[in-house]
Amino acid sequence: MKTRTVQLGAVCEFIRGVTFDKADATTRPEVGKTPVLRAGNIGEELDAQDDLIWVPDAKISDEQRLRQNDIAICMSSGSPEVVGKTARVPCNLRASIGSFCGIIRPKSPDEASYLSFFFRSAAFRKHRNAIARGANIQNLRFSQFEEIELEIPSEQRQIAERLEQADRLYRTHRYALEFIDTFLPAAFREFFGDARANTKQWDSVTLGEVVIRGPQNGLYKPASAYGEGTPILRIDSFYDGAVTELDSLKRVRLLPDDIECFGLSENDIVVNRVNSRPYLGKSALIPKLTEPTVFESNMMRLTLNTNSATPVYVTHYLQTSFVKSQIQVLAKDAVNQSSINQEDVKGLIVRLPPLQLQQKFATLVERVEFLRAVQREALRQAEHLFASLLHRAFGA
Repeated sequence: MKTRTVQLGAVCEFIRGVTFDKADATTRPEVGKTPVLRAGNIGEELDAQDDLIWVPDAKISDEQRLRQNDIAICMSSGSPEVVGKTARVPCNLRASIGSFCGIIRPKSPDEASYLSFFFRSAAFRKHRNAIARGANIQNLRFSQFEEIELEIPSEQRQIAERLEQADRLYRTHRYALEFIDTFLPAAFREFFGDARANTKQWDSVTLGEVVIRGPQNGLYKPASAYGEGTPILRIDSFYDGAVTELDSLKRVRLLPDDIECFGLSENDIVVNRVNSRPYLGKSALIPKLTEPTVFESNMMRLTLNTNSATPVYVTHYLQTSFVKSQIQVLAKDAVNQSSINQEDVKGLIVRLPPLQLQQKFATLVERVEFLRAVQREALRQAEHLFASLLHRAFGA
């Protein structure tokens, strides 16, 4: 396979983002203004819909308007992992990019795909790390890009096609997971109606009436006790009702009675009791555990009377806006954080459908979680395939 070595400046144009006065920008569309994307719009794909600002057309030159096959890049950020992040522009857009970002424009459409993958490779990240400057805010300069050397093989089209296929496979599995994430909340509303309005007219009880153990606050240990020992569940390990990082929990050295007092069991529910307001009260259902596990002091644990309510139903119920609004009313504010106590949690209003309907929903959840696990594994494999092909094409 023949290759030619080129400098990026020979195969790409580099265009700075739009500079404008804040007073000229609006957060809503206006006649005579063009949307401008920012660093937050640059992800695995380009987001040209959300969090846009609108700038007078006169501030934007023709070359600063995003064209098909352009590569949007973040050039400056306080987050090192964001600097140098790129996304390919899928079509001509009536939009531009902000001043902390820029546009890389391949000179040849035939090489655009191949070049876009180079900017997602470890080889480019290595260059990025070498040229980024700044202690608190890191910056890149296009003048430094121009001398970066890249080998372009004669088979670059075929390589790019294989990478495109692998990337599409990865995105397909990611979209499937995103759909699954939206399905269960929608299914919950279909089964049980709107919790706030109680459209199905279920009986209403307090959470304390269906609890047989707890709520109990978790275990406090100083930082010096962490590092080895027994896994401990922390609030950054669960989201949207599910424990997401069970295999990578931190560990803590315990006293002999700690596991008996603070040990978690399958189908327990944990509720975050201390946090900033947006995250206060987040909860999760404890899955089957492979070893004894305890929970940290900034959450509380409760165990349900399963003759009245299923853990699956209550966990999904706790994710509803109705419960979250109750928690916001009950929350007590302190410096930089808010809190709820055990009596607050016991007093939460719970709509209580027939147990048979709750169990039917739990069966659906079990099937969906099986599909989620299948898709997660497929996503992991697709991600590995894409990374392998990327490494084979560009190296480290």
